[in-house]
Formats: sequence, structure tokens, C-alpha cells
Amino acid sequence: MALTARLRADSRIPLLQALKTSIAAVVSWFVCLAILPNQLPIFAAIAALLVVQPSVNQSLGRAIERSAGVVVGVILAYGAGLLFGGTSWIVLASIVVAVLIGWALRLTPGSAAQIPISAMLVLSIGAQSPEYAAARIAETLIGAAIGVVVNLLVVPPVILQPARLAVARLARDTAVILEDIAEAVQGRRTLEEVEALLVRARDLRDARTRAEASVEKARESLMLNPRRARYRGRLERDEEMLARLTVLTTRVVGMARALRDHYDESIGEEPMARAIGTELRRAGHDLRLLVVNDPRHAGDVSAELRLDVPEDEQPALTKPIQVATPSEEHWVLIGALLEDLRRVREEIVGADSS
Repeated sequence: MALTARLRADSRIPLLQALKTSIAAVVSWFVCLAILPNQLPIFAAIAALLVVQPSVNQSLGRAIERSAGVVVGVILAYGAGLLFGGTSWIVLASIVVAVLIGWALRLTPGSAAQIPISAMLVLSIGAQSPEYAAARIAETLIGAAIGVVVNLLVVPPVILQPARLAVARLARDTAVILEDIAEAVQGRRTLEEVEALLVRARDLRDARTRAEASVEKARESLMLNPRRARYRGRLERDEEMLARLTVLTTRVVGMARALRDHYDESIGEEPMARAIGTELRRAGHDLRLLVVNDPRHAGDVSAELRLDVPEDEQPALTKPIQVATPSEEHWVLIGALLEDLRRVREEIVGADSS
């Protein structure tokens, strides 16, 4: 079972990706046969198979890595074969030297791996001649170029939906924590529940990291993509929302930690605590509203997130809280919550925090 889990991915690559990879390999094969008919175009097919990636930017990067590694590996193999012949120990020695060259030049893992592979193939199945070496390099360049072109022309993928969902989920989860902090500030939670609330608030950091990774994948999918102008605005809105949520999650964790450190159930008797709780619930409401009023989150996204806020509802954070002097017993907690609440409000309503 463990072996099967290591062999299988959590999800399949898109069928379109598999078809594009196959098309690139087949086209590279026949193009190279037409240009270089004397040898089977193995290098071209390998290059095409490796170059087709989920995004055009990744394909271009892999093409450069593959081409650079093959050029160095073929030159190394040609030189070794010319000087020492093609015996088995020369093949092994060339592999070792190729690995050390990749290490010494600080090449990327993709380029470094291609050097020994290319050297080994050339020495094992090729003739040590300038024409053969040049043909293998040409094959690789053709295969890599065709892989990039196929990925560019055949519906280049735009991976925006996962980023949109991840950012919206983070907003929803942050709103839930804000509302739970509101209940705790008003003395409606036990100390054990406040401890658990801090743990859940800290989990927002992991959710934020996942959202950042999803946004980065979306950003990469648009690089060098001919459809980037059409989708760039959508990604920018996700980036802007994530920037807000980065501040909000930090403040939410700070609030939960301050509660855990200074909490007692008598906090609910403080007039300022009741006012802060009311504002925190409003903040959670308005944070959900930011997502609901975003037209990109209509339909299946809103249904999945279960954002129970009517689209025509108005923001609740309409004016700053009126601050009164807290008691000596709770002034540290009240002061910390007020400062965090100020930053939360500014991020949600878009006020200038400077």
C-alpha cells in the first residue's frame, strides 16, 4: 500500500496536458526525421516530453535547462570519446565528471541532470564524430522549441480558480475567528475554549501560506501566456485581497494570544469589551461581504464557501468605535484589542493606515 502511494499522485494531470505532451513528442519526431534522417530522433522526443509543462513560463525554463544540459553533456561525451574511445569505464568516468561539472557550475537540478544523461547516451549509442554530436544538439533544440510552441498554441492553461478559492476560504476562516473572538471578549467562552481559539487562529497562518502558494501558481501561469491581458485584472484583485488578509491574520492571531494571556470571564462586564465584541462581529460581517460582492466569487465558489451574507447587504463598519476608559483590571487586554481592532478595521474598509 505504501509503495502504491509513492507511485501514484494525489490527482491526475489534466488530460489536455497529456495530449499536448504527446503532440509535442510526435511532431518533434517527424520534424527531426525530415531534417536529420540518418538517426532516430530520440533526443528530440525526450526534450519535447520534458519541456511541456503546466505553464508557458515553466516550459521555457525547462527548455533552457534541457538545452544547456544537453549541449554540455554532448560536448563532454564527444571530447571523451575522441580522446579515450567508448569503453564502459569511459562512460562511467564521463558520468562522474558530468555530475561534478553540474555541481561546480551551480547549475539547476534540471540542467545538472541532463549533462550526465546526455553524455551517457552519446557514448553508449552514438558515434564519436562532430556530425553526430552536432545532430544530437540540433535534435534537442528542435524538440525543446516544439514543446514550447505546442504549449503556447494549444490552450495555454490559466490557473486562477484555485487561487481565487484559497483566498476566499482564508477570508471566510478569518471572519469566523473574528466572530469567535467577539464572543470571547464579551465573556461568553471558558478559558479552555479561549486556548482552543488561539490554536485555530494560528492555523490561519498555514491557510495563508496555502493561499500564497496558489496565487504564486496563478501568477506563473500568466507569465508569457498570450491570454494574460484578459486575466491579469482578476489576479491583481486576488493579490490585493491576499495582502489585506496577511495583515488581518496577523492581527487576529495577536488578538487571540492577548485573550489567552489576559483572559478571565469577568471581561464581559467591561463596557469597552462589549463594544469591541460588537465591532469584531461587524468586522467579520464586512470581511465576508468583501468576498460576496466580488463578482468572481459568484456561483459555485460562493456555494462552496457558504458565505451567508446577502449580496445587497450594507457594510456594518460605518464609523470608528468610541473609546472609554477601561478598568485597571482589564486595561492591558482592552488596549491591545483596541489597537488590533483599529488595524483590522482599516484593512477591511480600505482606510489609510499610515
